[in-house]
Amino acid sequence: MGQAFGCYQVDQSNVAIKEHFGKFSDVLEPGCHCLPWCLGYQIAGGLSLRVQQLDVRCETKTKDNVFVTVVASVQYRAVADKASDAFYRLTNTREQIQSYVFDVIRASVPKLELDSVFEQKNDIAKSVEEELEKAMSTYGYEIVQTLIVDIEPDVNVKRAMNEINAAARLRLAANEKAEAEKILQIKKAEGEAESKYLSGLGIARQRQAIVDGLRDSVLAFSENVPGTSAKDVMDMVLVTQYFDTMKEIGASSKSSSVFIPHGPGAVRDIAVQIRDGLLQASASHTN
Repeated sequence: MGQAFGCYQVDQSNVAIKEHFGKFSDVLEPGCHCLPWCLGYQIAGGLSLRVQQLDVRCETKTKDNVFVTVVASVQYRAVADKASDAFYRLTNTREQIQSYVFDVIRASVPKLELDSVFEQKNDIAKSVEEELEKAMSTYGYEIVQTLIVDIEPDVNVKRAMNEINAAARLRLAANEKAEAEKILQIKKAEGEAESKYLSGLGIARQRQAIVDGLRDSVLAFSENVPGTSAKDVMDMVLVTQYFDTMKEIGASSKSSSVFIPHGPGAVRDIAVQIRDGLLQASASHTN
């Protein structure tokens, strides 16, 4: 805004209030205006039409007796059609807005618990905006938007909330870890059981194959060599198995010294012992 030689300039997004001998005369919009000051015309002041922002910090108490600081951000502007009301009817616009914000927040927050305050901050902002819009419109101001930008509990309360949250997360992590270990133990036990089952099945099949092989060998030998009995064939098989075992013991690099009786009589004694053991097992099974 500027004034020279009875002309007055109003900048963009601003208006000027013209008075005639101290009485409101007109609202001057952006541009150059003739102002014959010698006839009693003067500029009382200017008014910005730009959107302005006011941050209000309000301390209050929740329903569960927790003190919090609520930070509200109010965006407002003067209405060009009501510029005279905005200029003359309010001495301090920012203090007026702040008073209404305090009133609404301190009436809304004490009805809510702390967690609900965080959850319903948009509802609180809407209540503040509606109250401000209703009150400030009579003074020539428009409320563009109202936001609750921050909710700050007491430092000790905030620390306690963080500790509760951390404890809950640690408890959840411990439960998940225990559940994972439980699953691993179950799977390990199932794997061991399956392994033992398959191992036993393999041993049973191996023994069945040995029995079948011995039976076939005895039958084939008896048929091809006349005059031999099954006992003679079994004695020969046992002697063959005995020598194979001695060979494996001697060939093993990890075997320690083994002292066993050796000789024709020892071989016969071993054959007798094995045959007697088989007969006793068969008799016990029959009984």
